[in-house]
Amino acid sequence: MTVRKSSRRVGQLLGSAMILTIGLTGQAAQAAPQQGAETLAAAFDRAAARSDVPRDLLAALGYAETRLDGHDGEPSASGGYGVMHLTSNPKVRTLDEAARRTRLDRTELRTRDAANVAGAAAVLRSYADQAGLTAAQRDDVNQWYGLVARYGGSPDRATARLYADAVYDLLASGFSATTATGQVTVDGRPVAPQRGDYAEVAPLGSADLGIQSTDYGPAAWVPAHSSNYTVSSRESAYPINYIVIHTMQGSYAGSISWFQNPAAGTSAHYMLRSADGAVTQMVRDKDVAWHAGNWTYNTQSIGLEHEGYVDNASWYTDTMYRSSAALTRHLCDKYGIPKTRNNIIGHNQVPGATHTDPGPNWNWTYYMQLVTGTTTPPPTSWSTIVDNTTAGRFTASANWGTSTYSAQRYGADYRYASPVAASDTAWYKVNIPATATYRVEAWYPGVAGYNTTTPYIVVTSSGNQTVHVNQTGNGGGWRSLGTFTLTAGDANKVGVSRWSGNTGYVIADAIRVTRV
Repeated sequence: MTVRKSSRRVGQLLGSAMILTIGLTGQAAQAAPQQGAETLAAAFDRAAARSDVPRDLLAALGYAETRLDGHDGEPSASGGYGVMHLTSNPKVRTLDEAARRTRLDRTELRTRDAANVAGAAAVLRSYADQAGLTAAQRDDVNQWYGLVARYGGSPDRATARLYADAVYDLLASGFSATTATGQVTVDGRPVAPQRGDYAEVAPLGSADLGIQSTDYGPAAWVPAHSSNYTVSSRESAYPINYIVIHTMQGSYAGSISWFQNPAAGTSAHYMLRSADGAVTQMVRDKDVAWHAGNWTYNTQSIGLEHEGYVDNASWYTDTMYRSSAALTRHLCDKYGIPKTRNNIIGHNQVPGATHTDPGPNWNWTYYMQLVTGTTTPPPTSWSTIVDNTTAGRFTASANWGTSTYSAQRYGADYRYASPVAASDTAWYKVNIPATATYRVEAWYPGVAGYNTTTPYIVVTSSGNQTVHVNQTGNGGGWRSLGTFTLTAGDANKVGVSRWSGNTGYVIADAIRVTRV
């Protein structure tokens, strides 16, 4: 979908953070910039405190929009910038609102993470003031539901609810994101969002919504604005010969909202969500969506948009691959489209295309195996163990010591380090044979005085997930960290981080990965 090429930041530190003060009217105003750099986690802390917005709500909103990747200040397809997706398009003006509330330069808001977060916080605070939230209500994350829905910018109430629900689902489940300046973590907690009028709006795809796709049963139906596609009578008017695979360059809810915007000038037939493979149809199969950038291909194809960004592989989950492949298989069977790479193509393959999606992280081999049903059946068993002494499979900085203190160790010894406010991760490299579901287990010596919240990082197909383990007990055996979808390939898959708020050594001993 994108018209840009973006590269992922490596090692970029945040620029000067803007101190915001709250005036008598509750509006945020800019004070002098603070010299130096801060982590993205600190930027969330600072912005939340200055604008009196729940910190975890800010972080969850950003994660839902961008996985906390600012994409080097380049815009999303709908004109959104930065980790918080401050937007400037004819219908959504959160970037302009942030500039007015903070008095920060628009370039600063687009390109500096700390400013971007501060701007989003100021916008949300202004919404809270307009809604009359008291100080006590602002402390309650459940009171912000309608304001989060407003931030998403969709005039369609079902889409607005979809947007807000995604943020509150993240608050409920928790997450840990690896950024250029360290981890940003939100712990899961019970949530009871006060939906207000949105409680009467059925979520997209729910059984009681009553608006399901008539072209593809599993899909919800949310029409794109009529200004963004051409009504037709395919296949009598045009043959359908192609499936075109796109990446949204944005979030699922945000992209649905964008296609409902008459200023978009673009659309696609189907939208697919990263987390669970949910499908929403926005243009009927018979009509011509404006997605390929080539009128001939528009008339002869069906466009599938996938949530995410081309430069971030974590969006391409196994669940989304499978859901998309099932849809493509259905469309090929329905319209007689050959299930080959000549007919199932990327946006970048359309003649005259200036787009790069779905990008280098899209696994065409796996996708086509799913479409054609030729994936190799999973083996009856597959398991591997990586110890801290396994040659070429374990890496840690010089800050990690080596110990034989506890007899509960796995193998000859284990590694230890003091907790600090930095990741400094010790990594286990694992050669995963196929993208599938795996059980990940850890072995460590359980010693009184070791860390009670040692962070284990698991690199899943949908991004890094962190599991905290109490290493003061239950040692000397395999302890499950959970089951995860891991991507095929030989890479660092499990790590032990030093970033713990509790005292006591964090331990890296051995891990075991088993296909389930």
